[in-house]
Amino acid sequence: MRFWMNELPSARSLASALLVSAITMTSISAQETPAPAEAPKAEAPKAEAPQVEAPKVEEAKADTPKVDVKPEQAKPESGKPEETKPAETKPAEAPAAPKTVELVEHLDNPTGVAIHGGNGHVFIVSKQGVFRLVQGKPHKIFLEVEGFPTDVYGKGPKYDIGPLGVALLGTDKLIVADGSRPDGEELVRIYKIEDKTPGPPRKETDAEFTVGPIAPGDASPKGEGNFYGVAVIGNSFYVTANGNDAKGWVARSVITDGKPGNLEPWLATKEAVNVDAPIAATVTPDGKELVISQGGEVNVAGDSLVTFYNPEDGKLLKNYKTGLHDITGLAYAPNGKLYAVDFAWPDPTQGGLFELVIEGEEIKPKKVLSLDRPTALAFDKDGNAYVTVFGLGKETGDKPKGGLLKIPAGF
Repeated sequence: MRFWMNELPSARSLASALLVSAITMTSISAQETPAPAEAPKAEAPKAEAPQVEAPKVEEAKADTPKVDVKPEQAKPESGKPEETKPAETKPAEAPAAPKTVELVEHLDNPTGVAIHGGNGHVFIVSKQGVFRLVQGKPHKIFLEVEGFPTDVYGKGPKYDIGPLGVALLGTDKLIVADGSRPDGEELVRIYKIEDKTPGPPRKETDAEFTVGPIAPGDASPKGEGNFYGVAVIGNSFYVTANGNDAKGWVARSVITDGKPGNLEPWLATKEAVNVDAPIAATVTPDGKELVISQGGEVNVAGDSLVTFYNPEDGKLLKNYKTGLHDITGLAYAPNGKLYAVDFAWPDPTQGGLFELVIEGEEIKPKKVLSLDRPTALAFDKDGNAYVTVFGLGKETGDKPKGGLLKIPAGF
């Protein structure tokens, strides 16, 4: 049992290329249009690719799901503020939840976010593809890569997913970890990126490098899949995988002369900590340790772990129980504090953003903010947190309910 259940039926088809244009205005939309049938399977639903809605696009449909980019305007806190009276102040009460900014709405199941350390561009992956958000007044969003197939995963609720994870490799390459294919066929793509905003979106196959798949073999009888968390340390990058539950592999690719090597099963996390489903990945601020979250069983509450490994030999250095349910994102803030987002599959009302306070041999999670099925986390250099969520906590009709939230620094 794991966070994404590969045994469930999948639905895949190549998405068609769509007209995409950048729009300089306070609200920008990307619409999905059905992909033309290309040798479809009789019972498989079609994958859809997004389209950025521009004025005078005649074929845009008003009732299709959209991706909206909103001006940076903080949401007011819900409820009435409590009156502060010195005699009635309760020191044990939690501080008020920080305000959030809805940067992008109507994303279709976004699962990854990464921020360029130089220009501050935000890269987001969702079922629709890879987006680039250029912040400003107004914001602008671009569809960077499209045409990924999709798959269906879940236990209880099932979700359509495409690419799952994303990370920067240096300043000019983007690593995209995929979850849209069957185990044994999943790939990791590496795309060349530039500081300037992109032109028309590239196809999924227009990658500078492709590594994988990890085919069926001794290490993984059915092959590896659900590549999710991505972390870069030195001349290697690491990708969590969920093909073989008995192993819980983290895969590694070593870069030589600028070219990534084969993607190989490298660290069997299940054997190390006896909990399956490695999901999130990050690096300690000093760059010396690889940090992995174990999601555990999706129907078991409170079994997520956070583990620290030597990136050279895979030796387990520290292992912490967290009491959280399904950690899907890990990131360090510029102040050195470690944070996590918890999807909380057993009870999404318990999900949110947490500070992971390490005290001796224990991690004590401190809840910062409740969130609706958060999936990834990143910080910019100013300490602002960016979180992708499957839901924005409100009804949106037939539009995708996912989005990108910004939590301003200081929480």
